[in-house]
Amino acid sequence: MTQFTSKNENIISNEQFTPDKILQAKKIITTMQNKVQSYVEEGHGPFLCAIYDDKGNLISKCANSVVNDACSNCHAEINAIKEAERKLGTYDLSQFNLRIYITSEPCMMCLGAILWSGIKEVYYGVQSKDVEAITGYDEGFKPNWFEEFAKRGIRAYGNIEADLGKEVLKKYVRDGHVIYKPLRK
Repeated sequence: MTQFTSKNENIISNEQFTPDKILQAKKIITTMQNKVQSYVEEGHGPFLCAIYDDKGNLISKCANSVVNDACSNCHAEINAIKEAERKLGTYDLSQFNLRIYITSEPCMMCLGAILWSGIKEVYYGVQSKDVEAITGYDEGFKPNWFEEFAKRGIRAYGNIEADLGKEVLKKYVRDGHVIYKPLRK
């Protein structure tokens, strides 16, 4: 697997990247991390996702609503993809050259949804290993997902503004909010 990393930061990617792409992603992810608390106050989980087109137009933005909707599928990415598909009138988003921005690395379910939706680029903040360490949530197994996305023409960039995202997750846990996870034997 080839992973490209930034010299000054710990940005990871499955392709060589330009500073402009990362600067734009930093702005979007920072804005989302700063808005998480307002969504949490409405009962949402601590994850946000936004989908933009290649011209920078916001197509959809959604929070994790698993607890509110009593549905394990209602991760921020799934909600945002569903909203984008509804808004654009199609299940195949590939024709719109969309980018998805997420406050944390997608879990295994959300990776599948992104793959099958036709989204072209993925940008995320906190890595799964850190989400699991902070919250105890099981992100699932995701072998070689960066490489598999690259094979399919999906560019991925991660660990963007991760320190800010880790603080948001720590606050969520400290404040005693629900960390949903199935009981296992």
